[in-house]
Parts: sequence; structure tokens; C-alpha cells
Amino acid sequence: MSNQLRGIGVAASLAALLGVMSSCGGAGGAPTGADSDPDASVELDSDDIGGVVTSAEGPEAGVWVIAETTDLPTGFIRIVATDDDGRYVLPDLPAATYNVWVRGYGLVDSPRASAAPGEHLDLEGVVAPDAAAAAEVYPAAWWLSMMDLPEGEHSKQALGSQVTGCLNCHQVGNRATRIIPGDILAGSDSHLEAWDRRVAMGPMGPAMAGMYGRLGDQRAMWADWTDRIAAGETPAQIPPRPQGIERNVVVTLWDWGTETDGRTDSAASDVRDATVNANGLVYGVVQPSDILAVLDPVEHRAFNIPIPSSSPEIQGDTPTSPYWGDDPVWARQADPRSVAMDGKGRVWLTGRIRAPDAQPDFCTDEANPYAANYPLRQGSRQVFMYDPDSEAFSEVDTCFSADHNMISEDDDIFYGFNSGIGWIDMEVWDDTADAESSQAWCPGVLDLDGDGAATPGWTEPDETPTTGRDHRIAFNCYSPAVDPTDGSIWCSGNRPTDNQLVRIELGDDSPRSCTAEVYLPPPSITGPPAYGSGGLHFDGEGVAWQDWRGSGHFASFDRNLCASTAPNPSGQACPEGWTFHRMPKPTFDNTPFPINSDESYLTQVDHHDVLGLGHDVPLYGVVNTDSLEVFIPGTEQFVTLRVPYPMGFFSRSSNGRIDDPEAGWKGKGLWSSYSNYAAWHLEGGQGTLQKNVKFQIRPHPLAK
Repeated sequence: MSNQLRGIGVAASLAALLGVMSSCGGAGGAPTGADSDPDASVELDSDDIGGVVTSAEGPEAGVWVIAETTDLPTGFIRIVATDDDGRYVLPDLPAATYNVWVRGYGLVDSPRASAAPGEHLDLEGVVAPDAAAAAEVYPAAWWLSMMDLPEGEHSKQALGSQVTGCLNCHQVGNRATRIIPGDILAGSDSHLEAWDRRVAMGPMGPAMAGMYGRLGDQRAMWADWTDRIAAGETPAQIPPRPQGIERNVVVTLWDWGTETDGRTDSAASDVRDATVNANGLVYGVVQPSDILAVLDPVEHRAFNIPIPSSSPEIQGDTPTSPYWGDDPVWARQADPRSVAMDGKGRVWLTGRIRAPDAQPDFCTDEANPYAANYPLRQGSRQVFMYDPDSEAFSEVDTCFSADHNMISEDDDIFYGFNSGIGWIDMEVWDDTADAESSQAWCPGVLDLDGDGAATPGWTEPDETPTTGRDHRIAFNCYSPAVDPTDGSIWCSGNRPTDNQLVRIELGDDSPRSCTAEVYLPPPSITGPPAYGSGGLHFDGEGVAWQDWRGSGHFASFDRNLCASTAPNPSGQACPEGWTFHRMPKPTFDNTPFPINSDESYLTQVDHHDVLGLGHDVPLYGVVNTDSLEVFIPGTEQFVTLRVPYPMGFFSRSSNGRIDDPEAGWKGKGLWSSYSNYAAWHLEGGQGTLQKNVKFQIRPHPLAK
């Protein structure tokens, strides 16, 4: 199916394939499938809760059973799906009393029943009386799909990108955004006036108002959308229930952080070796709260570690919030962003340790070869390292602005910055604790003169490339990735117009030996155009996997297939290296081609088969559908890992961990954080805490 875009008709074949996959048996209970008996009892261990879900329409297949408790040191939730006959098993529950209920598309939430591990509990699903009641539990994307993108100054593609650009921080279409707060609406003459007011409120008010205002008269589409919802209109597109192997997913959530938290990245292990930190603490950086959130998943407890910083405070004065009033809930200094764990279990995070203009002298001093090659005069975010053994933070004052990261096999940690890549040699840092000697950086320079080096005197990005001179390119390196087969560093951008893959070969004599290549997708592919790139990651064979935020594609690029890798300023160098896939999703109505009402975020690869779907299986988070999407390369099928409760799940990053390699599915899992920028937008509203999430896939829905 190379370069074939996946349409709605694929859903049937996907369901069939996943059904075959899920019928495979395994230890711990009867498998689902054609031979299962709806009257058979559900076998339980002393730490399980299980039973059958039925409604007025009979057994309910593919609905979720949710168990939640506040009896443990931190809030705990476990979620499973029912099999073909409505049976379920909630396995391995900690000792506590649980509220247990049913949620599913086509239903309304059932009454909560109290139960303890070891109990058999049959549950009654409640069929939704109407479309409005059923839609209350639809993920945000299905509600957002109701928005009509009008004709006007901006194209519908540009409008779609403006709307989904809001998803960089939070969902749109959830209850918090599709219903205008009563006090705002009461003080407005129309939904349009209410929108003009509400986008200017809260910690991100000025940025939101600016983005919204650039839509001009077309901004009325927001008011039209919420006006129709207030009048009782509901989504015409309906989300599917879990199918096949998706019914084998076990989701576990723990509360952590604070009730005013925003964007959160987490790390449970070293992405290169999933056995690092087995059964250990999970760490998350919480950007607006200046904390390292910590979860102990064995003891079910959570705590917070303040991140020290001498940086000037930011966002101390913000517009009045409808939730927090004039309380500057996001006033902060460290402003931490990405996080990674190294092979020693130490935690590397980006954050502000100083003012942006307080750049060390060596960043521009010609005595430093990297500064002589490409001076950096300002850096907005640097690097912290937290050592769990000493419980101490170290600071690495980087010249480059550090954001998302990737650790190479030889213990360099790479960061992307505007039109370049920077890195810290962790071994040199350990030996010297010296910021200058342990860091390096390179711009992206095309070796057009063919001498194998980035030769000084190159033409700049705003100049026309010249024969016989190298050429520096401008690019966005929001998501850096390391090709494990050759150590090259690749970059993907995240803006609506980004469409590049940039490769930087470090060579043996950096920075002079740092040379770049740039690759763009072919101008014509079947179906919607590819635009608005996103996350990037490599599998073990050197194939790049890239999600496309704007157009909704998931692409692979294999440089080994290129007829030529000679640097080409146009980027049209290897059309044969690209393959595009596109999962059916909710889309805006009345658009020239399908424009998704969601947005992908960052790409990861399950290198260690923690999900049981194969080694080197790529996946990516989706902001507006409460899910991660896993792509199976061998079958070109997608598997959805959805978090149905509390609604609002937004994965910015995930990584696998193996706690016990001998324990099968129970000994491993994929860890992710909630990353919604406003915790008070989650289901439950103000006071709700962000979550840390663990996904596991068992052999069948009744495995114990």
C-alpha cells in the first residue's frame, strides 16, 4: 500500500485484522472470539474485579470498565475494555475500595458501583436516550469536527491550521472549550463578543487573542460553532468503539503534580535500554509549575521537587482568568520543557537557568571553534541534570536554546534549535562539569562545493545558492532524532508550513565536518497534500518516522532507497524515499480535501516491544482524540490506545520500560504523561490533577 492514503473503507479491514490478532490465546483466562461462551463465568484472582456488562440491547462489546480509588496515597485508575460477549477483567488491582462503572460510545455512564479486588461484579450499561447524551463522552475532535471553515481571506487549509494550532497546548472541542462559561456569556451580546473576550483571558490570553485576531472576520466561525452546540446540535461523525486487539489494552493512571499544572513531559526509562530504572520512580517536568513531578508506581504515591533557577520570572502578570481570577498561577522561573533519562537513571531536562541575554562569553568567542564557526548570541533555555542518588540538580549553561531531545548510543544528548543542532557530551560533562568543553553545536550547511566540509564563506539562507560555495539553510528543529545506523542527526519542524527533513552528518572534525542534506516530500502524492510536519523518530533500521500535524499523514523516509543523496537546495532529492499513510479521523465539513479536526504531536518508536506489537513499532500522540496511535508497518494498520477517562488525555511524549523481562505483558509497559496545557480543562474541571499513564496490552481481554 505504498503511498496509498487510507480512507474510511479501510476501517472494516482493520477491524477484521485486529479481531484476528485479539483472538490469540494466552495464560490467565479464556480468549475472546467466535468460540467464546457469553454465559461462561469470568475467572478471577484475589486481586481482580470482573464480570459481564449488559444493557437493554444485550452484552456490550468494546466498552470500557473503569475502576477508580482515592484510598491509595495518590489517585489511582485502571481501565479495561469488554470482549465480544461483554465480559471484562480488571487485573492486579492494589488493595482498596473502588468505584466501578461503564463508559462507552452509544451509552451514558452507568451508576458507580463499589467493589473490592476478588469480587465478581456484573454491570448494567445504560443506552444513551439521544444523540446529545451519547456525545457527552466523545473525544474533543468529534465535537470540533462540527466547525464550519468559512470562505474568506484565509484558505480553508490555513483556517484548519489556525484552529488546530490551538491544539499545540490544549484540546479544542472538550466541554471546557465548546461551552462558553456563563459569566462570560452573560456579559456579552453574542457568542462572537463572548469569544472576543474569552480568548484574551487567562495565563496565555495575549498569545491566544493575537492568534484569534489574525483570523479577521472569519473568526466568527468560533461563535457559529458554539452557538449551534448551545442550540443542541451534536456531532454527525461518531467515534468507533475499541476493536480487536484494542480491547486487550489495560490503561493505568496515577494522579501527580498540582491542580494548576500545564504542559508535562515524562521519562520512565532510557529510550535506548528499557530495563534502566526497572520498577523505579517516573519523572515529569511541569512547565508552568517549575517542578519535577515524581511518581512511585509501586507504592502508588506522588510528590513534587521544585526546580531551582536564577532566571527572571516570566508570566507574573497575566489577564484575569475565569478559573483563577488574578492569581498568577503560571508565574515561573525554570520553565522546564523536555525530559530524558540516561543509562544511569539520571534525569536530563531543559529549563531556564538565567536571562536569555546573559549568554556566556564562550558562545561568541572565536577561541571556541563552535562559536568561531557559528556564534550564538542568545539562548532562551538551557539544561538541568537531576541525580536521584544525590537528590541534587546540576546546571549546564548551553549557548543554544535547548528544547526537545534525543540521546545517541555514544551518550551525546542532542537538542534542536532554530536552524541548527546542539549537543552535550555527557561523558565529558561527568568528567569536567565544564559547560564549554562538554557542549557543541552546528548550523545546517549544504556542502555544495563538494569538499566534504562546511566551508566558511557559505551563502546565507536569504541568499541565492552560488556554484562553488556552500549554502546555509534555515529550518525548524523542533523534533531532533538520531539515526542509530550511522549517528547522523535529523530535524523536523512543527509549524503549519514546515515540510522538511534535515539531516546533519557530524563527521570526525566538527564543526567544520558538519554537513547537511534536506529532503522534502514529493509535490504530488495520492490524496490530500502533505503539510505541517511534526514529530520524528528512527527505528533500528535507519527508517525515519514522521507525523504530520497539519495534513494528518504518518510518513516514513528511508534514505537507503535514495538514488542520490547529493545535497540539493530545493529539497526535491529523493521522492523514492517517502511513504505516506493516513488514518481515518474526524474531519471538518465542507473542505476541499479532508482536514482533520485533531493534531498529532511527537513521534516515538517502541524499540523494545513493550506493547507486544513488535520491535521498532512507531507511534505518535494525538491531541484531540484522547489517544496514542500505533502504526504496524508489516500490515500498515493503526491501533488506537485511548484513555476514555478522564477525558483530556494529550500525550507529548512516551517511552517504554521493562520492569521484569520474565513476566510477559505484566512486566512491561509504555509510559506517557497527560500534557494538556490547562489541568482545569480536563474532565472533572478545576481541582483535577494531571495524570501519569501506563499502557499495557495483554494477550486477550480476560487475561489476568
